[in-house]
Amino acid sequence: MKLLCPFRLDARHHLKSALRLVVTFAFVGLLALAGPFASAASATGIYDFERVQAGESTWVIDQADVLSRFKQGQISNRLEQINETTGAEVRFVIFRRLDYGETIESFTNALFDTWFSDAEEAKNQVLIGLDVLTNTTAIRVGDEASSALTDTIASSVVEETMMAPIRQGGDQYNQSILDASDRLIAVLSGEEDPGPPVIEDKLRVEGTFASKEETQESNATVVVIVLLIVATVVPMVTYFAYVR
Repeated sequence: MKLLCPFRLDARHHLKSALRLVVTFAFVGLLALAGPFASAASATGIYDFERVQAGESTWVIDQADVLSRFKQGQISNRLEQINETTGAEVRFVIFRRLDYGETIESFTNALFDTWFSDAEEAKNQVLIGLDVLTNTTAIRVGDEASSALTDTIASSVVEETMMAPIRQGGDQYNQSILDASDRLIAVLSGEEDPGPPVIEDKLRVEGTFASKEETQESNATVVVIVLLIVATVVPMVTYFAYVR
């Protein structure tokens, strides 16, 4: 009868445990590295939206799902009012992430040109883009609508009126777009521009905490480093323990 050395059985047990550990760390590392690629796959391009024709009563496209149904109805009614009163067609397009290399300005311009390629159709159009991941906005105004909605006012609408509630935190997108709609109604109707909201100066103490993106990147780096160490050290230790 052949007897097995207890130490060799124990070494084989440790070897199997070490290999399982290496495989586990490898799997975790792959998940960490796959994160950015998964995020890129969910990016938004202009062809992710169904084409909107001039004259359609599609005023709000909320692909990011940040507006309540009630508020979206309110906003659509106000934009419908703008169209009936002035002939201008104001649309908001809301999404969560842009394609790599795209900016909010380039995206909004490309979407405007794709939807309203005809100059006659484009002249009364106003298109506003909002990326809720970066909280950036852009606006494109047709030639005729720009007679009332000048470049200065248009920039102020998206950079000040819309951004004021968003900067307060708490995902204030409903209020952001309602405020922008109210200002656009006044301007496009020929009334005096109410201007951007008055914001009180408050002492802002900047935190020293890392952002969510920085934390995720740091965690991914740590996982990769630990994976490399484990993949190198564990097999060596196991080998020396086994040959002893």
